Amino acid sequence: MLLRIEGRELPGMPGIAVAVQARAKPYALLDPVPGDAAEAAWDLAVEPFTTKHGERTLRGSHVQDGIGGRFVYLSWYRIGEDGEYAMFCRAKLMLSGIPQDVYEAGVASGALLARCGLTNAKGNPVTARLVPPAVEWTAG
Repeated sequence: MLLRIEGRELPGMPGIAVAVQARAKPYALLDPVPGDAAEAAWDLAVEPFTTKHGERTLRGSHVQDGIGGRFVYLSWYRIGEDGEYAMFCRAKLMLSGIPQDVYEAGVASGALLARCGLTNAKGNPVTARLVPPAVEWTAG
């Protein structure tokens, strides 16, 4: 199944990038997007499943599992003059924030969409746990 993440309102900062981080690999990045881009989007292959505690959620190579549940890291990096990336902060897109009806419709259609802003109130990269209303979840 597909999980599409769409980011809007990037901080407008040159010399940085945001990317989805692979599980347990901080420098395995999916489609880095410059911090001064108009928008960002990532497509992740995920699989719906039920945890041993009965929670219906997602798993995949870009889904992390930690205290508070499963999530996707949106990691921010400074880009050095040599083109190397150095992480300086990240946000957690919490999968527990998917409304149950949207989750079920997404499983049925084969796709979920998360839309979120990527800039905080001070104009910097967002570095929070992203749950509704900071993220809007839809199916299809």
